[in-house]
Amino acid sequence: MPPAEITRDGNQAVAALLESADRYVKSKQLDKAGAALERALRIEPRNAGIWHDLAQIRLHQSQYQQAESLASKSNSLASGNRSLQSRNWKVIASARKAAGNAGGAEEAEARAAQFSR
Repeated sequence: MPPAEITRDGNQAVAALLESADRYVKSKQLDKAGAALERALRIEPRNAGIWHDLAQIRLHQSQYQQAESLASKSNSLASGNRSLQSRNWKVIASARKAAGNAGGAEEAEARAAQFSR
């Protein structure tokens, strides 16, 4: 599983929160990283990258249903960003696989492959 990626788009308050989240991820403080990302989302609720970052955090915390839901929300906001959509489908695939849904994981992996072309 890849480490959570923290993207740095947005205003200065969001950028500061993303920097904090990045530091927390690097020091394995995922609860604090998640809290920083949730605050950033309150400022920029339509930022698909932050939704993706939070999905990755939840995946690493074994919160598979929430990870899938957050990645789906990111996909709904990421129209036109095929790379981000592919990464979201990979998170969904990993969450489904970890939750024991092999068929759903295969379906999500196929969707990820469609967006990575």
